Amino acid sequence: MKNMLQKLAQNSQKAIDEGIYEIEHKLAKSGKNIITLIKKNVHASLITEVKFSSPSLGNIRQISDPVDIGKSMIEGGAVGLSVLTQPYLFNGSPEYFSEIRRQVNAPLLMKDIIVDKIQIDAAEKLGADIILLIQGIFDKNFAGEIDEFIAYAHKKKLLVLLECHTQKEFLCSVKTEADLLGINNRDLDTLEIDLKATQHILKDRKKDRIIISESGIESPGDIRFLHDCGADAFLVGSGIMKSKDIKGLVSKLVLAI
Repeated sequence: MKNMLQKLAQNSQKAIDEGIYEIEHKLAKSGKNIITLIKKNVHASLITEVKFSSPSLGNIRQISDPVDIGKSMIEGGAVGLSVLTQPYLFNGSPEYFSEIRRQVNAPLLMKDIIVDKIQIDAAEKLGADIILLIQGIFDKNFAGEIDEFIAYAHKKKLLVLLECHTQKEFLCSVKTEADLLGINNRDLDTLEIDLKATQHILKDRKKDRIIISESGIESPGDIRFLHDCGADAFLVGSGIMKSKDIKGLVSKLVLAI
């Protein structure tokens, strides 16, 4: 599955053209700062992901009430939720995000492949606290200037999680004004996973921002390994969404540290 990143960018443009991000309402943010929550947490800081499908696994979980899932994750000890709004390949929806925002008072990350500022406008209206930007999207010219996108998000009072996968991308990401830096253990072009991506990028590096390790996290051992590599928090999606006991698995991962 090479060139998946390009496919994801094209899917986002398709969703934009279809009006997926034209949001009529405006919801309030949580008022909680994810950075503060991570810094104060004595256990593993998990941002858990509400997603029903993915490009790598296909259907992960039968579509059910996203609010119940989100509440179970927070009850299990997650510091925040990542909610997919991308309809193609992820079965995400701004509607799911809205439902969770109305009933769950926790920091919410709008998880999408952002290629246009209209998606940032949507995040603000949906009551998101954080948006995801992907360094590779900008490096491959699938979107405009990354600094402009970050500044625009900040203007909308949104925190920015900027995700990278390679050392080169990480070096670019640290030069930006992004609030949090993510290391995706999955190569979005090939969809292959290697937890050592986090280890490789953080080796001997000084950190000036919260580092979130993303993808491929299945067990308490994975959490401890990535924590020892220097990760401050962990974004966990498929592993939890596959579980029959979401709350129990989240709690088990949180207590890994």
